Amino acid sequence: MFYLERWRCTTISELMINEQIRDKEVRLIGEDGQQLGIMSAREAYKLALEAELDLVKIAPTAKPPVCKIIDYGKYRYELARKEKEAKKKQRVIEVKEVRLSPNIDTNDLNTKMGAARKFLEKGDKVKVTLRFRGREMAHMSKSRYILDDFAENLKDIAVVDKPSKVEGRTMVMFLSAKK
Repeated sequence: MFYLERWRCTTISELMINEQIRDKEVRLIGEDGQQLGIMSAREAYKLALEAELDLVKIAPTAKPPVCKIIDYGKYRYELARKEKEAKKKQRVIEVKEVRLSPNIDTNDLNTKMGAARKFLEKGDKVKVTLRFRGREMAHMSKSRYILDDFAENLKDIAVVDKPSKVEGRTMVMFLSAKK
């Protein structure tokens, strides 16, 4: 009767529990964290049943595998909570785009630089795109100075990740914030 109550055979997050552990011998850690030594998986499972807890394989790649006597539901909850905390702390870096044209005026260029500066201060990367249309395609190499000036004016807060490079009808450069 007691065995039927404790039967759990689901593997969640690749951890083996209770009857799934079929190793000859395992290193056992008790519920209070003390090492109980190396013993057979069957003996370890019996100890877990006596404590009315689960036997969970914590480190399957170790020689011999490490198992711990713990409440599996509580353990899973703790893992999920730690994962959630880690997600909160990480910041996703977005790539913002600033589009320019070869015949851009200085005031327009300053406005675009201001926008790029805001993006960089937030911690985002900036993709500066210089688009060419029609006859502008013939003078692509002469327009490279626009991107160079753009990078030069933002050098106090930005570094060039990828220098200007021609991709079809556009010239692209990537900037990221200085650390």
